[in-house]
Amino acid sequence: MCMRELEERIARDGVVKAGNVLKVDAFLNHQCDVELFDHMGAEWARLFSGEAITKILTIEASGIGIACVAARHFGGVPVVFAKKAQSINLDGEQYATTIYSYTKQKEYPVIVGARFLNKGDRVLIIDDFLANGCALEGLIELCRQAGAEVAGIGIAIEKVHQGGGDRLRERGFRVESLARIAAMDDETGEIAFA
Repeated sequence: MCMRELEERIARDGVVKAGNVLKVDAFLNHQCDVELFDHMGAEWARLFSGEAITKILTIEASGIGIACVAARHFGGVPVVFAKKAQSINLDGEQYATTIYSYTKQKEYPVIVGARFLNKGDRVLIIDDFLANGCALEGLIELCRQAGAEVAGIGIAIEKVHQGGGDRLRERGFRVESLARIAAMDDETGEIAFA
């Protein structure tokens, strides 16, 4: 399923950089177009209707805004975000794992307080990008540790050519990406949608 509005915005305002990087900071992950986020949330709510979502899980920082706006379309279910660093605000029992960030080119811990992710929760994971799937693997692992079920994965932009989405789907996860990119060219700036 593609969302034409998001594809058009990527084509107009996205910038292809060397190293297979797509900058969408003008509307998605630095400056936020809240109206677009609202439309994205409505689309995920349509796609995942009937899944009885009890929590939305994302990772700091880029996923938070999208997830919070989307939550309004799921009856205001709580949004939980995995933190990328230990802090004094994280207390009590925790679920933790490590992920590799493609854009930052380094590993991060990801941590969720155990009281926010529970056995029996039906979790919708939402994130801005899906490339190789490392961040999502970390969030799936946190759900596994909690005994929560991953009811679905909602992605704003999937880079299909990097294969992360295919690997998750092969494992039985339902992944719904609103824009799917087949290829990008940093010399011409061209973006081909799948």
